[in-house]
Amino acid sequence: MSVACGRSRGKQEAAYVAAPQAILRDRVATVYTKVGVVKNGERVQVLERDRRFVHVRTESGADGWMEQRYLITQQVFDAFQKLAQAEQNSPLQASGTTRTDTNIHLDPARDAEHLYQLNQGSKVALLKRAASEKTLPGAPVRPAANADDKNKEAPKPILEDWWLIRDSSGHVGWMLARMVDLDVPLEIAQYAEGQRIVAFFVLDEVNDGGKKVPQYLVMLTEPKDGMPFDYNQIRIFTWNVKRHRYETAYREHNLNGMLPVTVAQENFDKEGMLPVFVLRVKDDNGNVQERKYKLNTPIVRRVLAPGERKEAPAKARSRARHR
Repeated sequence: MSVACGRSRGKQEAAYVAAPQAILRDRVATVYTKVGVVKNGERVQVLERDRRFVHVRTESGADGWMEQRYLITQQVFDAFQKLAQAEQNSPLQASGTTRTDTNIHLDPARDAEHLYQLNQGSKVALLKRAASEKTLPGAPVRPAANADDKNKEAPKPILEDWWLIRDSSGHVGWMLARMVDLDVPLEIAQYAEGQRIVAFFVLDEVNDGGKKVPQYLVMLTEPKDGMPFDYNQIRIFTWNVKRHRYETAYREHNLNGMLPVTVAQENFDKEGMLPVFVLRVKDDNGNVQERKYKLNTPIVRRVLAPGERKEAPAKARSRARHR
């Protein structure tokens, strides 16, 4: 204990609780007295260590022992703070609701450090997507190929999608994509046609009998994890005020689309203020290019920058109606 006391007189060691809550006990023994509780994200001062347990003091003055596995270091906490700062201006791509209790990780990997936890039903903002190889704690390492396996095809790694999210408290980190359901409005979700919606945006609203009805840009992809793009098609849903229904005003396929997508309003002189959106698409050489579009309901057109030439679209369709 003298080592810990000596250390505390100099630079104090701080740690943070990475569990929903943890018990503080008066001693490291089979029989102990509960002397307090610490909660997720709470800062504690480390006084001393004993194998799997750590002697800590909370900022409220509570003093006791807790399990080491429920703590992360100051360095990990600072890394989460740095990530939140770096992503503070990242545009929202969709909103979602957690399916179950889940951890927020520092990197898009199951074995990455985690700090904050979300309860089932928590609302989150989705910012970016990533895919990484699925790994489980304690899983055996894939054996390296040998000469006898020369003619055998190596097993492909299993990839899974992750979302970079921001929660209602402003915490930022990565969570498994399958742990969150996107809050896609039912009136457009029903037209996904078996594809996975990865992002959606309100472009503007139209007036139908005094009711404001949103018009949407939706990004979709194949319904499986690990794709080399974030989305490969887009659809624009506009509202037909005469038929009182959504229609597909525009769709484009075979995109190598990358998030984020940005949406804004822009003045087009005689056409007035119109909603615009910018896609980031990779070309055949892997270079990311931006494409701007405008919506003058129900017409969607490319907006070319000075000197930009419009390439032939892969598969674009307009005015494909729902019946």
